[in-house]
Amino acid sequence: MTLLRVIQPEEVSRELKPVVRGEVLDQARAIVDRVRVEGLDAIRAFADQFGECSPDQPIVLGREAMRAAYDELDSDDRDALERAAQRIERFANAQRDAIQPLTLDVPGGKAGHTIEPVQSAGCYAPAGRYPLPSSVLMTGITARAAGCGRVVVASPGANPVALAAAHIAGADEFLCIGGAHAIAALAYGFKGFQRCDVIAGPGNAWVTAAKQLVTGIVGIDMLAGPSELLIIADDSADVETLAADLLAQAEHDTDAVPILVTTCASHAESIQAELESQLETLPTSETARVALNNGFVVVGESIDQVIEISDALAPEHLEIITRDADRVASRVRNAGGVFIGSRTAEVLGDYGIGPNHTLPTGGTARFQSGLSVMHFLRLRTWIRIDEPIACEPALDDTMRIARMEGLIAHERSAQRRVPD
Repeated sequence: MTLLRVIQPEEVSRELKPVVRGEVLDQARAIVDRVRVEGLDAIRAFADQFGECSPDQPIVLGREAMRAAYDELDSDDRDALERAAQRIERFANAQRDAIQPLTLDVPGGKAGHTIEPVQSAGCYAPAGRYPLPSSVLMTGITARAAGCGRVVVASPGANPVALAAAHIAGADEFLCIGGAHAIAALAYGFKGFQRCDVIAGPGNAWVTAAKQLVTGIVGIDMLAGPSELLIIADDSADVETLAADLLAQAEHDTDAVPILVTTCASHAESIQAELESQLETLPTSETARVALNNGFVVVGESIDQVIEISDALAPEHLEIITRDADRVASRVRNAGGVFIGSRTAEVLGDYGIGPNHTLPTGGTARFQSGLSVMHFLRLRTWIRIDEPIACEPALDDTMRIARMEGLIAHERSAQRRVPD
């Protein structure tokens, strides 16, 4: 039985799909509009409809509830989350430190930029079959490292593990809802809850559609669709490892997309048998089998063609399991996160070895970066003119260009600064 379809290189372009489907966008729009108009009443109705919290339970929890969940968590689980949090924070702090203010000489004065965090960050974490505390850590810690004054975590159902992770991340509030109505609540606010400035974090199709709808009302990190893994391999790659990594991706959910692009023709057949063998003992095999149908295997004629295929797909996660993997990685242009060499499992990125696991999907890695402190920062530029005589040539150019554009008030404004 073929678990992963085998397709030809020329068929790859047909596999590119939009991140947000039209019918989902329409459904999400109805939810978002209702929350925008009705506020808390709509949020309560959706929370009850989706079994997130009953009418007598609070929608928003504070630090005390998060701390209580943390205290009650199994100590070994708590320690693992703390260690992951420390690695995530170390990487995020290093990113923040790499972004510096700028001061530059300009004619007659100085110009530059300052770095300003947004005040309020909304951090979304899914909770479908299982809570995802890793997403709570990835979003909340990154917002804190950026310097946000208020961090809100939203996750459906207020699972104790998610609450504990929110405490570790330093969240101020916990919104006990999910889906499109949670995104709308973060974007518009409601009675007793202030809106956020930026919304970040992965989610299902309705979450992603809602993020698209509120863009411009708030900032968002990206439109993240179903999770993807593409493995570039050659004949040196171990098939058991390839199968294990593809299944780790496939068990995410039934929409996940596992892909193998290889120069080794025998992989197209051997991977099928190995996947079947590992599925026999995998507790999440039912989900993984469905997800494997979304993926495929492509056999390329050369490493050059394999890299070209990968760049065309611009995957969320890219593993490179080849000889001289560093050289291959240096030639790749489009990927959300790159995992170099056979020892570098993509799952290390999922669970907090350092870089963020919230990454662009659906080919958007061609122009979009993964979540970082930059999503919560603004570069605010400034100019100060101290020496009008030295600035005079720039004023003359300003006046001439203003006349070219027919903006005479602009010309006159500049003229006022010309020294006598």
